Amino acid sequence: MSVVELKNRGGDTEKMTINLGVVDLGQIDLLVQEGFYSNRSDLIRTAIRNQLASHADTVKQTVARRTLAMGLQHYGVADLKRIQASGQTLHIRALGLVRIATDVSPALARATIDSVSVLGAFQCSEAVRKALADRIA
Repeated sequence: MSVVELKNRGGDTEKMTINLGVVDLGQIDLLVQEGFYSNRSDLIRTAIRNQLASHADTVKQTVARRTLAMGLQHYGVADLKRIQASGQTLHIRALGLVRIATDVSPALARATIDSVSVLGAFQCSEAVRKALADRIA
């Protein structure tokens, strides 16, 4: 298992949809037209980053209190087989991205992962997701 702190990189994004009122949208478009931002997404990303920066201490304290791993966690077959051989199981709690390798079988995932709670994104094969469905919070 490896834990890597994620830096904001262009390719590591998730798409989300938001609903805005027409007045807010018009103001965003005005700022884009005036050259303050390159496009709507640029303004929205900047606003979100500014809000996250203003709450950075709260996020750090909550991560520590909840004992969340922060960043990228990747679990491969070798990691899960080591855990299985030790007779232990995983309770995955993370803020960021958790990946289960595509070659991990549903049976191995089910035998080694007791629970999954991710604030961010959880990536795994559809078969593993189905095998862990009752364990994903």
